[in-house]
Amino acid sequence: MLKRLHHAAIICSDYQVSRHFYTELLGLRVLAEHYREQRLSYKLDLALPDGSQIELFSFADAPPRPSYPEARGLRHLAFAVDDVALCKAMLEAKGIALEAVRIDEYTGQPFVFFADPDGLPLELYQSSD
Repeated sequence: MLKRLHHAAIICSDYQVSRHFYTELLGLRVLAEHYREQRLSYKLDLALPDGSQIELFSFADAPPRPSYPEARGLRHLAFAVDDVALCKAMLEAKGIALEAVRIDEYTGQPFVFFADPDGLPLELYQSSD
């Protein structure tokens, strides 16, 4: 029935800051960008190389995330990478703060957490897939 993750939707507080973060710093490709006048809202469709997508929305007066990262709902968004240490170094060179690399106690794979401009927890997870 379910084949793969199609997209994750993210609501941001500052559209231009988040657009820059996801496109320029993380390197996601813009598929489509729309300003919805009636909602005073942007909708930006972003693609990862495997075809999965992130929808970035801006909504006026959206409430902040209640806690980090243990709020109900989406705990974090994880991206598969070939080399966590290399990706961590590349993002730090762009001014992004990342936590220390950890090792998954069940798989032995390295992973690291960081946050988007609104504090949404993001993860890089080393995967050979």
